[in-house]
Order: sequence, then C-alpha cells, then structure tokens
Amino acid sequence: MTDEVTGSATTTPADGSTTPLVEEAIKKAAVAWVSVAGGPQLALWCVPLDGALYLVSGPGEQSAPGLAEAATAQVTLRGDHGGRIVTWPARVSRVQPDSEEWTVQALLVATKRLNAPGSPAELVERWIAADCALNRLTPAGTPSAGESLPADSLAEPPRDSPAVRATRRPFRLHRVRRPR
Repeated sequence: MTDEVTGSATTTPADGSTTPLVEEAIKKAAVAWVSVAGGPQLALWCVPLDGALYLVSGPGEQSAPGLAEAATAQVTLRGDHGGRIVTWPARVSRVQPDSEEWTVQALLVATKRLNAPGSPAELVERWIAADCALNRLTPAGTPSAGESLPADSLAEPPRDSPAVRATRRPFRLHRVRRPR
C-alpha cells in the first residue's frame, strides 16, 4: 500500500518507527475513536504531542472504560469530513502523577482542554485529586488505511442509555377531517 499524498509506504517500517500517514494523522488529531479489547469505539478528545496522542479520562472528564488499565487499543483517526483516514494499533501507557513526564505533559494537555474552569495548573491539580488517568497512545504495529474499508456501513444500533425516552404522538388541537 502507498500513501496517495506522499507516495510512501503505509506499512510500519522494519525499524519500528511510525508511517508518514500515521504521523501526519496524529499531528492533526483533536478527536480519536478508541476501542479497548474489542469494545465499541468511543470518540475521545486528545492532544498530539511528541508523535503520540494523550488522553485524559476519569471523574469529571471523559469516560473511557478500561483504557487506564489496558496495554493496547485500536485508534481510528478521521478527516475533516468524517471519513476514516487510518486505523492503527496503539500501545497504551499511563503517565504517573509523580513522574517528570506528568509535570511536563499534563500541563500541555491542560492548556488544550476547552471549557475548563480555572487555569491549566488548577486543572492538573483537579486531575490528581480526582485520580484521573493521563494515557499516552503510541503507534505500535501495522496500520490499516482506507483501501481496506469494508463494503458494509459498520453502523451499530444505539447503546442503551437512561436518556432514552418513549416517543410521544404529535399534539393536534383539532381533528383533521379528510374531504370525501
């Protein structure tokens, strides 16, 4: 397979580095669809840093069940119009709050967090207090590009939610009679 834009191969090189397609998709990512252990894909906001995606999940943040404990995940990145660009296997590693990496990366992720009350430093402190997980998703393995798309739609039925309610019949003030 070759990337139509750069003409370079879209498989992982033998030295273990990432492909140009994955690198470029990561640089432009703001939302990633992440699947853990064959579960459903969840749309999660992310921040691209140093060739990886960083995600925050936990109380008061986005819900990503199983991601903090997972070793691997499948990541799908999409383009501006919603079409899939690439799906790649990722190595998941949790950044520990007492590490040097946390000190640097958590603050960078916090500055990109939209609609967060307070300063980025206060947000990082809230993440520590709430035991939120800062995860790094690093490309690991051969990605699948758009040429291997399935023929069907991949649409899934809606998941159960407490927000679902029964649909009511439309209100009519007067009875409408049809002419004979």
